[in-house]
Amino acid sequence: MARECYATKKKGMSGNNRSHGMNATKRRWKANLQKVRIVEEDGTIKKVLVSTRALKSGLVKRA
Repeated sequence: MARECYATKKKGMSGNNRSHGMNATKRRWKANLQKVRIVEEDGTIKKVLVSTRALKSGLVKRA
């Protein structure tokens, strides 16, 4: 299972590192995901990965 935000579906991105000589090597930017306990609409408590942006904006309700 890929690391993905439960609320916003954010994942990691890929691209290139660029040196001063403009050499390209592959790299990844990982999403800032935190493992939190949330309360779903039906009242169940679940442990999920949520991005910090989603936590800050209130997209999920913490338990």
